[in-house]
Parts: sequence; structure tokens; C-alpha cells
Amino acid sequence: MGFINAFKGAYKGFLNNRHETKVLPRARRSSYKAAAYDRLNYSWKVNGSSADRAIQSDNKTVRNKARDMIRNNVYVKQAMRSLMLNVCGTGTKPQLQIKRTNGKQNDKLNVSIEKAWSKWTRYDSFSANGIDCLASIERKIINTLFSDGEIFIRLIKKPFGRSRIPLAIELLEADQLDDDYTDKKTNKNEQWRMGILRDKFGRAKKYAFLAEHPDDFPLAYKYTSKRHMFIDAGEVIHLCIGDRVGQTRGISWIASALSDMHQLQGYQEATVIGKRIQSSTMGFISTNDPEGLIGDDVMDNERVMDFSAGQFHYLGANESITVPDLGNSNDNFEQFNSAMLRALAAGCGTSYESVSRDFSKTNYSSSRLSLLEDRDHYRMIQTYLKDHFFQPLFDVWLELAVAAQVLDLPNYELDPDKYREVHWMFRGWSWVDPQKEVAACKEAIKAGFKTQAQIIAEQGHDIHEVMAARKNEVELAEQLGLNFDVNMSSSPDNTNEQGNIEESNTETNPQNEETT
Repeated sequence: MGFINAFKGAYKGFLNNRHETKVLPRARRSSYKAAAYDRLNYSWKVNGSSADRAIQSDNKTVRNKARDMIRNNVYVKQAMRSLMLNVCGTGTKPQLQIKRTNGKQNDKLNVSIEKAWSKWTRYDSFSANGIDCLASIERKIINTLFSDGEIFIRLIKKPFGRSRIPLAIELLEADQLDDDYTDKKTNKNEQWRMGILRDKFGRAKKYAFLAEHPDDFPLAYKYTSKRHMFIDAGEVIHLCIGDRVGQTRGISWIASALSDMHQLQGYQEATVIGKRIQSSTMGFISTNDPEGLIGDDVMDNERVMDFSAGQFHYLGANESITVPDLGNSNDNFEQFNSAMLRALAAGCGTSYESVSRDFSKTNYSSSRLSLLEDRDHYRMIQTYLKDHFFQPLFDVWLELAVAAQVLDLPNYELDPDKYREVHWMFRGWSWVDPQKEVAACKEAIKAGFKTQAQIIAEQGHDIHEVMAARKNEVELAEQLGLNFDVNMSSSPDNTNEQGNIEESNTETNPQNEETT
């Protein structure tokens, strides 16, 4: 009876549920196509690691590949050279802006500080190794940022060479900072991250440098243990233009282009090999002679093969030759090569013309637009160097120069910021079309949009030096009795409608000599 009741209950349940449809769970549909894992982008796997996590796992490999590419790829080498030349030029100089109480420039004091700085930045006293001056150090900084993404400048507070100022610098590569020195908490507010001790706000406190480069040739077989130099952050300038929030270390500036450049290098090598094979004399000799090899080119029953370009050879009896048709390999080489170099230029933040040195498809409009965009990038790097290298270095140098009594600055202790006003003169650039751009500069000055100082600074020159040179040039011309079409001592107000220079009867006021 129980079995019958159980069967009836099960059958009743089947009748009640026979019309219900079982709904399978639907796969989540992505709101963004980029987030979908379909047949077209299934292999596109990503992670959500932090900036430091991503850099720590790949930094060494990327850095070494970038250095290898610079050594062996002419285009990458040219990209680095172009960036270095446009950012650094012949070197950066300070233009002091110290003013008197009346608001006028204190030229005498400014010149004295500039001379002391120029004397200190010579190779003998500027670098601890006695090799590099400021200009060469600046070039090495840009080259290292290009390949490694970061560089460390150590401030050694002791005099070197003939200098009395207790300060010199030492460059340290990223390899020498111990990446593995991480996650070692000293207390709840400080933590080591890839060789840098940071507080809870991310400010650097100390650096854990290796005593020697880990892969230096004389030490490669002797290096057994890690010996650290723990240097305070106040004695280290860490240059690193980060891309993400919270980024502690740098990554090579050409990281995104390395893979493409490696493939392009292989493609170029394959093309060259194909062209060499195509240009060589090659063929297959077949014979129907049952007795084997016969003919004049037989020694010890072996055929002597001698193929030379542009030569014909007689074959033996019953022999024929077949020359394979290798075709014309890589007909699209130039187009593909240009496309890859444009990708490299985009990854480096420079123009295709600067990397390839190909100006065949350039006109004035396109060249000017390209150069203006490039120069904006160069100015960004120059501004970074000003804020993070030149100005901090100058502040430390000025304090130590005053302490060493090399400079006598009145009331420096009361107002040191007064003496730190510096305009850094970076490398400037010539005009693409001088006639058009000089006319535009003249109109900008007349309209009040720019000053002569701004125009001259854009060319990489100092207005005081330019004006002094112009004054000396005019005086020399007058002494020699020379007359030129343009009298640089005359102002536009002294020019009549025909463009001739009118004589001025204005007498010089001796009281205005200082102002002049």
C-alpha cells in the first residue's frame, strides 16, 4: 500500500510540473565590447596589477632588451640620438633673475653666480669620476631615461678636483638599485618597495643600492652576496617620468615598440638573405649517363662545383641544368618598413622623419606641424629636467657655495629663495621657414603677444648676451666706417615709410646708462 501511495504522489508531481520549462543560466553579456571574450579576442588576456607589480615582474627583461636594441638597431639608435640632441643640444645654462629692491635686475650679482656655476660644472669638479661635465651628464641622463626609464643621481658632499665647493655627482643605473629589497616593513608607516623605502604617503626616505653593479665584468665571477649602500633620499635625485598613479620605478620609454622593432629586424634580415640568394648563381645539374660522372670538372670521381656570377660552364654529355625561379622577394618591403618605423616614432614621441631620416615626402606644412608636435614633447622633458634635476641641484650647490665662502650673498640666510630665481636656458630650435616665422615674430612683438626675450629664448639664446653682442657689433661697424642695409641700433620708430633709417637727434642721458 505504501508503494502505491508513493507512486501516486510521484505521478501527481509529474503532472503538475510537466508544463514548466527549465531555464538555463545565460552567459553574462559585456556592456563593452572590449571586455568580451569571444572568438575574436579570446586570446586577449589582461590583469589588474598595480603599476609596481607590473614593473617588478618585467622591468629587468624590458630594460635589457631595450639596451640590446639600441646597440644593434640603427633606427632605435637614431631615435635615441634625435631625442637627446633636441632636448639637450650643447647643454643647459642658468640665467639668474636676482633683482634689486627697486625691481631691476642685479646684473653684477647674477653674472658672478653664473660664472661660479659654470666653473663648478666642469668635468674636474662636477662629477666624482672626473670624466663628465654638466653637458655630458645631461646627455647620459636622456639616453638612460630612453633605454631604462629611470636614472639615479647621487649627491656626494665633498670637494673634488680644484673646487672648494663640497659637492659632486655620481650617476647610478637602475640595475644597481636592489629590486628584490621589497616588502620589508620597518614600522607601520614605512615600507620597502623595489629598493626604495617609502612612507605612508609614498615619499622616498632611503635607497638600497648595491655596492657594485651586479653584472660588472670584473665582478661577474666574484659576486657572491649582496652588499648594500643605504643612502638617504636627500642625497639622491631619482629621475623617472611615471605613467601611473603610485608608480615607484621607471620603465623603458620604448617598451611598447620593442616587440615590433624585433620583428622588423628579423624581417629586414630575411629580406637581405633573400636578395643575396636571388642574386647568386644557383642551379641543379641532372644526368642520364648510367656510368656516372664524366666531363672536364671531375676529380677523384667527384664533381668540382665552381659557380661565379656572370660565367657560363659547359656541361657533360646527357647533362642538363635547371635554374629555379626564386621570384622577387618582399616587394612591399619599403611600405612595410615605413609603417613599422612610424610605429617606433609614435612609441618614442618623435616624428617619422627624425627616426628614418627620410624627408622625401615632407613639405613645409607637414614638416612644420610635425616639428611643432615634436618640440612640445621635447619641452615637456626639458620642463621635467628643470623641476626635478637642474633646480634641486642648483639649490644644493648654492647653499654649499655660500657655506664654503665661494659666493658672498648678502643676507642669504634670511631669504635664500631670493637667490634661487633662475631661468634655465634649454636648447632652442631654428625656424622651419625663417622668412615667414621671423615676420610672425615681429607681428607678435608689435601686438604685445610676445617679448624679444621670449623669442630669443625659444632659439636657445640669452637676451643679455644677444643684446651685448649686437651693441658691440654696431660699435665696431661704426669704428670701421661700415654701413649695412640694416642698422641694428635703430628701432622701428626710426624707420620712414620707404624703409630708410632716419637719424635720431636724441641725446644720451648719462643718468640712463645703468638702465640701458
